[in-house]
Amino acid sequence: MQAPSVGGVMLPRGNGDTIRLSRGASLTDFAEKIGANPASLVAVMMNLGEMVTATQSVSDDTLTMLGEEMNYVVQIVSPEEEDRELLESFDIEFGEDEGGEEALVSRPPVVTVMGHVDHGKTRLLDAIRKTNVVAGEAGGITQGIGAYQVGTEVNGEDRKITFIDTPGHEAFTAMRARGAKSTDIAILVVAANDGVMPQTIEALNHAKAAGVPIVVAVNKIDVEGADPVKVRGQLTEFGLVAEEYGGDTMFVDISAKQGLHIDSLLEAVVLTADASLDLRANPNQDAQGIAIESHLDRGRGAVSTVLVQRGTLRIGDTVVVGDAYGRVRAMLDDKGNNVEEATPSTPVLVLGLTNVPGAGDNLIVVDEDRTARQIAEKRAARERNAAFAKRVRRVSLEDLDKVLKAGLVQELNLIIKGDASGAVEALESSLLQLDVGEEVDIRVLHRGVGAVTESDIDLAMGSDAIVIGYNVRAAGRAAQMAEREGVDVRYYSVIYQAIEEIEAALKGLLKPEYEEVELGTAEIREVFRSSKLGNIAGVLIRSGEVKRNTKARLLRDGKVIAENLNIEGLRRFKDDVTEIREGYEGGINLGNFNDIKIDDVIATYEMREKPRA
Repeated sequence: MQAPSVGGVMLPRGNGDTIRLSRGASLTDFAEKIGANPASLVAVMMNLGEMVTATQSVSDDTLTMLGEEMNYVVQIVSPEEEDRELLESFDIEFGEDEGGEEALVSRPPVVTVMGHVDHGKTRLLDAIRKTNVVAGEAGGITQGIGAYQVGTEVNGEDRKITFIDTPGHEAFTAMRARGAKSTDIAILVVAANDGVMPQTIEALNHAKAAGVPIVVAVNKIDVEGADPVKVRGQLTEFGLVAEEYGGDTMFVDISAKQGLHIDSLLEAVVLTADASLDLRANPNQDAQGIAIESHLDRGRGAVSTVLVQRGTLRIGDTVVVGDAYGRVRAMLDDKGNNVEEATPSTPVLVLGLTNVPGAGDNLIVVDEDRTARQIAEKRAARERNAAFAKRVRRVSLEDLDKVLKAGLVQELNLIIKGDASGAVEALESSLLQLDVGEEVDIRVLHRGVGAVTESDIDLAMGSDAIVIGYNVRAAGRAAQMAEREGVDVRYYSVIYQAIEEIEAALKGLLKPEYEEVELGTAEIREVFRSSKLGNIAGVLIRSGEVKRNTKARLLRDGKVIAENLNIEGLRRFKDDVTEIREGYEGGINLGNFNDIKIDDVIATYEMREKPRA
C-alpha cells in the first residue's frame, strides 16, 4: 500500500508491521527495512519538525515517532539481544555448555558479599583471606585483583569458593543488568548490634532480584549490645527464615574482627551451594566468562580481572572482551603468581587486550585474531551509534548563523583560556568590543590561564559555550570529552584570527575552507644530541600516529612553546620510517628547532580542506 508523502514522493506505509532496529540506528537503516528512499524519510522528519540527516544516529524516541507517522511499530533491539545475534552470526553460543551431562564437572561456587555500610563487609573479606593464606604468601595479597579463591574443608573433603570483591550492590546489579550472571550465592552481612538497616534491605532486594540463594553472616557478635536473635526475627519479615526456625536460610554468627566462626560461614556457603544449586561446567571447551573489573596499568597496558565460567582459558588464546580483543599474553592469580590456565569459577588477571573493557562485558575465546577483531569492531560501532543517538548537538561557530536566524540564541557564550593573563585579557577585551548589531551579545563566562581542562568542557556543556584556547591545548581527557559531548573548542595562536572568525560567525559570513586535524601526540622520554642533526627526541607515541613531513607544535605543561614545526626525521631503532603508531617508541627530528626537554609533548596535525557549506 502506497501513500504520498510531502512533495509528492511515494512512500510505503505499513499496516502496523513491526520492524526491528538497533539502538542508535539512522534513517538509512529505517529506509532499508521498509524499502524506501532515505531522502524521503529526511523530508518526513522535516515535516515533523526535526532536522536529521540520512546517516545520523537518532534516538529511540525519534525512531518510534517516525514509525508512528509511517504506520510501523518500531521495536528497539536491546544491546544484549543484538550481541547474542552478533555472536550467533559467528556460530558462537554464549552461556551454553557444550556436550551432554557426561561433559560437565563440578565447579566452585562464586560468592558476592553484600550488606549495609559499616557492617563489616570489607573486614569479613580480609578475615576470609587471612584464614586461607599461609604466612609466606601474605605479601602478595596486596596485589588483589578484585576476585580471589579460597579453600575450606567440608565433611573431610577439600572445597574451593570464589569471592568477588565488588564495590557494592549497585555494581552487582549493573553487571546483572548487562546480562552478566556472575554470582551463584550472596552473603548478606548484618551487624548484630545494629540489626537490619535500609541498605541491608536494599542489598537483600538486589540479591533476590538476581535469583541467588542467600547465606546470612551475623557479624560483630563480640560487640556490646549484640543480639543475633533479634536479627533473625527482623529478617523473617523479609522472607529469610533461619533453619532453626524451620526455614531454609543458613544464619552464621561471626566476628570478622576476631576471626570467629569464619570456617563455619565457608561451610554454610558450600552446603547451600550443594543443596540449592547444580554448579557444573564443561572445562574442555573454548573458555567463556565475564570481566569483573578492568583498568589501564602504566607498565602492562589494559588489564582485566576475568571470571572464567565455562571452558578453560589458556595463555595464547585469542579472546574478545566487550569491544576489546587480543591474545592472552599472561595470566596472574590473586596472589600475583603467573598461571598457565584458568578453569571454571577461577578468577585471573588477563594481560594482552587492545583496550579496557567494561565491568560485566562477556569474554569469549575465538579461533582467529580476525574474528576477534570483527566482533570487537562491531560491538564498538554499536556502542558508538548508541552514544551518538544520545549526544546533544551543541552550538558551534559554523552553525551559529543558522541558530541565530532560527531565534534559538540571543547571546554567544565564550570560555577563554590562554598561556598568559595579559593575552587572555586582551582577547576578552577585543571580543567584547565587537559590534555586530542588536541581535546578539557576547558573554565571557570564564577566562583563565593554562590548558583547557575537563571542568572548562563541563561549563561549556551546561551553557552551550564555545571554548577558545589561545596558545594552549586541551589537557588530559578534556579533548576526548569535548569530542564526545559535541563541545566546539577553537585553538588560536594569533589574537586577530580569533577576533575575525568570531566576528564573521556573528555576521553569518564564516565559510571555513580548512580545518586542523590532529594526527597524534608523542611524549618525549629522552633527548639525544647529534652533531649532524641537532637534538633528537626519543619519544613514546601516546595517541594516534605520527607521520613524517607533517606539521607539529611543542607543548610544555599544557602550554604551546613552538608552532609551525615540521617532522623532518622519523626513526624506529636504526630504520627511517614514514609513520609510528600509538604505543610504539621512536626518534623524532624537528629540523632546526632544538629547544626540547624530557616530558614535552609533540602534537602533530595536518590542515585538511573542508567542504563548503
